[in-house]
Amino acid sequence: MSRTAAESAAARADEQVADPVWHKSACILCECNCGLQVQLDGRRIAKIRGDKEHPGSRGYTCNKALRLDHYQNGGVRLTSPLRRAADGTFEEIDWATAIREIAAGLAAVRDQHGGESVLFYGGGGQGNHLGGAYKGALMAAVGARYSSNALAQEKTGEAWVDAHLAGGHTVGDWERAEVAIFLGKNPWQSHGVPRARTVLQQISKDPARTMIVIDPVRTESADLADIHLQVRPGTDAWCLAAILAILVGEDLLDHDFLASHTSGAETVVAQVKSIDVSAYAAACGIAEEQLRSAARRIATAGSVSTYEDLGVQHSLNSTLVSYLNKLIWLLTGNFAKPGAMQRHSWVAPLSKWKTTYRTTPVTGARMLGGIVPCNAIPDEILTDHPKRFRAMWVDSANPAHSLADTQRFIEAMAALDLVVVLDVALTETARHADYVLPCASQFEKWEATFFTTEHPHNVFQLRAPLLDPLPGTWTEPQIYSAIARELGATPARAERILRAAAGRGRAAYTLAFAATAVADKRVRGLAPTLLYETLGPTLPDGAASVAILWPLAQRVALTHRAGMKRAGHRSAAALFDAMLTNRSGVVFTEDRPEDSWSYVPHKDKRIPLAIPELLAALDGLASGPHAHTSAQFPVVLMAGQRRAESANTIFRTTAWRARDPEGALRMNPADAERLGLAAGSRARVVTARGSAFAVVTVDDRYQPGHAALPNGLGLDLPSGRGEDGPTERTGVALNTLTDGTRRDPFAGTPWHKHVPARIEPA
Repeated sequence: MSRTAAESAAARADEQVADPVWHKSACILCECNCGLQVQLDGRRIAKIRGDKEHPGSRGYTCNKALRLDHYQNGGVRLTSPLRRAADGTFEEIDWATAIREIAAGLAAVRDQHGGESVLFYGGGGQGNHLGGAYKGALMAAVGARYSSNALAQEKTGEAWVDAHLAGGHTVGDWERAEVAIFLGKNPWQSHGVPRARTVLQQISKDPARTMIVIDPVRTESADLADIHLQVRPGTDAWCLAAILAILVGEDLLDHDFLASHTSGAETVVAQVKSIDVSAYAAACGIAEEQLRSAARRIATAGSVSTYEDLGVQHSLNSTLVSYLNKLIWLLTGNFAKPGAMQRHSWVAPLSKWKTTYRTTPVTGARMLGGIVPCNAIPDEILTDHPKRFRAMWVDSANPAHSLADTQRFIEAMAALDLVVVLDVALTETARHADYVLPCASQFEKWEATFFTTEHPHNVFQLRAPLLDPLPGTWTEPQIYSAIARELGATPARAERILRAAAGRGRAAYTLAFAATAVADKRVRGLAPTLLYETLGPTLPDGAASVAILWPLAQRVALTHRAGMKRAGHRSAAALFDAMLTNRSGVVFTEDRPEDSWSYVPHKDKRIPLAIPELLAALDGLASGPHAHTSAQFPVVLMAGQRRAESANTIFRTTAWRARDPEGALRMNPADAERLGLAAGSRARVVTARGSAFAVVTVDDRYQPGHAALPNGLGLDLPSGRGEDGPTERTGVALNTLTDGTRRDPFAGTPWHKHVPARIEPA
């Protein structure tokens, strides 16, 4: 069923030997995807360094990227499709059987309950978006309408606010910002900003520039900051509202910008005027004068850029916080100028961000960006509602570990008629599937990510495979294509036309594709598979899965033509060739600050500042609770902190973690003393949904009543040789403690960073 890394290496030792050549690739652990160069020793990634020719990272990389061999070779890989037997165990089956049975299962659910009863989750993971792009064809073949992914855990609230305001995602100009604001963000550890530590140090050392960090913890980024607003956990909305009130009360607004480029400013200003700055300062635990200093520095700066992240997006009032954050830089005119916030191009938008939204079929939860909110998924299954989800397809994701309330999610999976998981290992989610399909790793296939969110130089990198796929594994495009074909969804006539056109060249192929899409409505939905099957075989070096980039290059040329040409690409064909051949990545658009206005979709090019629902929520702060703790659960637990010793859970091994192997519970000294705990003690963490044990670290960087556990631990890893054997868990599986009902009222995003808890001596 599976093989260890050592067995895999031994099996191929005669085919691959130590290789002194430096191969181009990229990190897959965060959205920066820094360019790398690697040397191989057989199937082992022996050496890693930053790629100085990568136009985004320019040789920069963090310590975690240097440990990527622990992803490639650190866990136990699956090398055969698995089917759950009647006794609940897994049995190996061949690929033909797996494809036939899974297609039959999907067809049965579709025919009995409708394709909309099949939920697709994931589709690429952190670093493999190229494979995930092919899931759309299978969704079309089944008639599925609902999907979800990690964005619905984090970014949907912010994206919905962005859609209302500037019309889409905005990003800071960190290289030139006079004031840099990090809200619930510690880029020293979580990165997100290209070349994060270099940029932070540059800002910190420049007396003309200012860094403001808003965070309840004194983080490494806060150490470098000029102003650290150490808010009480969960009170970020009061802090930002107070800063807005100071800007309005002291008339620190950019009136020219507001008059020329916005609408609704008078509505926002009138409401903000009523905020009691002193009361809000007391609520968030920040001295009023410190808030006034921060507001004045923002208002007088030549440019301001802000970055909000999971510290607030996984906490109370998260969508409101996004709105208040953006109002601060909009009311001070910090958009579409050097050093300020910018709109940007995309190779492919990660979702359809609109102000309108659909709702889920059972509970009516908002689907911002067209995505089912993660916390709502069990509610859409554990019901007798006729429109409940009946099947779930999980691609390169691990929701049974990563989503709130693990036990309830597992119960929901058990209630489904069919669960199919695609992954490299038998993950916590895969253990509850009916079928598990083994995939090639991210370094064994052509790959890319669509985190193309930079300004002014937006970068895309296509990664060539470093290694052949392990025998028995398939790539995601292979899997999606095979199942769509088994379902009889592939339109034969269109496929014949496109195969013939591909032989005549890409220009002929483009015309033929447009014509067949008009003649047969199925072609658009099945485009990924048709591209893979027809254009794919014509691409060099076995790069069939790269075919999906051909229409995306056409899209860039259509929607971002001026920026594309400034980046040196004369046409879509030239851009596609550059993507295909430049292993260090390419700048696909180059924008000027003023170009941000071209991305604003509103007819009058004015940014509408008033969002009535969120202004009502702002009003509610005056009487709303500042904390959600109680006598029973008096501590705010941050469930999922980024640390030097934590990383993405695609590291399915503990071997890489030299320090803090169990993931310590960090807490304030006064709390530890009151409970009789010391460094190295074991404590029991109790919440309304569960309990877990952890080793204590005492740290005065945390406020009394605040504690933190790291992300990336609590995996159930094999304790023997086989993946299907006994498992051991190191560290806390955080979502055994979290509650799926605790979520943002607008976006449904979870409150993982604000979990009421009790800590007891073990």
